[in-house]
Amino acid sequence: MGTFLVAVAFFGLLAFGMPVGFAIGVAGMVGIIDMGPRFLQMAPDRMFAGLDLFPFLAMPFFILAGEIMNRSGITQGLVRLADALVGWMRGGMAHSNMVASVMFAGITGSATADAAAFGNTMVPAMEKAGYKRSYAAAVTAAGSIIGPTIPPSTLAIIYGSIMGVSIAGLFAAGILPGLLICAICMGVIALTAKRKGLPKGEGRPSLCAVWAALKEGFLAALLPVFILGSILGGFATPTEAAAIAVAYALFVGGVIYRALSWRDLYEIGVRTTRITGVIFLIIASASILGWWMTFNRIPQAIAATLLAVSDNPQIIIALILVLLLLIGLVMDINATLIILAPVLAPLTAQIGMEPVHAGIMIILALNISLMTPPVGACLFVLASVTGEKVEAITRELWPFIIAEVAILAVIAFWSDLTLFIPRLLGL
Repeated sequence: MGTFLVAVAFFGLLAFGMPVGFAIGVAGMVGIIDMGPRFLQMAPDRMFAGLDLFPFLAMPFFILAGEIMNRSGITQGLVRLADALVGWMRGGMAHSNMVASVMFAGITGSATADAAAFGNTMVPAMEKAGYKRSYAAAVTAAGSIIGPTIPPSTLAIIYGSIMGVSIAGLFAAGILPGLLICAICMGVIALTAKRKGLPKGEGRPSLCAVWAALKEGFLAALLPVFILGSILGGFATPTEAAAIAVAYALFVGGVIYRALSWRDLYEIGVRTTRITGVIFLIIASASILGWWMTFNRIPQAIAATLLAVSDNPQIIIALILVLLLLIGLVMDINATLIILAPVLAPLTAQIGMEPVHAGIMIILALNISLMTPPVGACLFVLASVTGEKVEAITRELWPFIIAEVAILAVIAFWSDLTLFIPRLLGL
């Protein structure tokens, strides 16, 4: 009966438009009340215990660093560098969008930050160059999920913290999947460029032009090197590396480029606080629901149900992917990760998956949900900043979604590819 009440409370509140963090918290409270009044004192303890993890400090720092780099205009240097490298091809600005997304991902680790930044800059520029606005927005949405895949990924920090998996290992394992997403999306662009009549670039740039673009975007492109180098080299924890990233972003944006005012810093602080508050509210609320699920052995029941279907690891992995993609259609990915990770991680261990491999598979599956309707966050961010309808963006987006699901399957079933870099680095 308790499970039924919790499900009705959660999905009912979501249907009435309650923010997901509150819906999760209320559903968890319903479950605790059903267990008996003496358990109510567990709720505040669970909320604070869910946030009392040192690695979580890295999230606001990485968000802050990305906001500083974006507000100071440094990202424009990345766009010009990407354009100098691949902009000469047919559909060159679409290719540049993808390459710039990889560079920007190494700064923010956020899909919505990528979507907002390029929705305000790249989409209007592509439309002016002759691209359909819906197609330009679709390309931006497809590239935006590279952000939470390539390090520093906030989802990797959350997963590693709550599941006790090496965050450095997850960061390293996210590099190849992110690059593969970029490559396959560029392949989709190239295959459809002629049929769609995409504009062609002006020709290969000279070495001088590439050098000039490299100098302009060098300082921004260097930040991911600092972050990854310090973490993977063992010189800093992810939290310490995040603090270094903030200091570097402030120095470059404020001292080198002189592009930050006190008002900019205030607005950056407010936006960082708002984004962090939303994420932490979801984590705290999900801690209540997660404790209730664990107490009632729901994770074990789900695992037993899936194993009853088949004991073949490949089939179990396929079922997990289908489950994640379906739930991601209707639920916030942070909440989904926090609720389902404790359910799915033991199951993946039972079928012999490495913890880092399982983590990247789960993270990538949820990232794809960021661009799928009806609740894909990146879709709505782009619709908001570009004025294009979600339906029109979605129609142009399907080839990219199919391609990225194919990459997800490769990552899920080919563990050696996913773990190549972590093993190379001894993580």
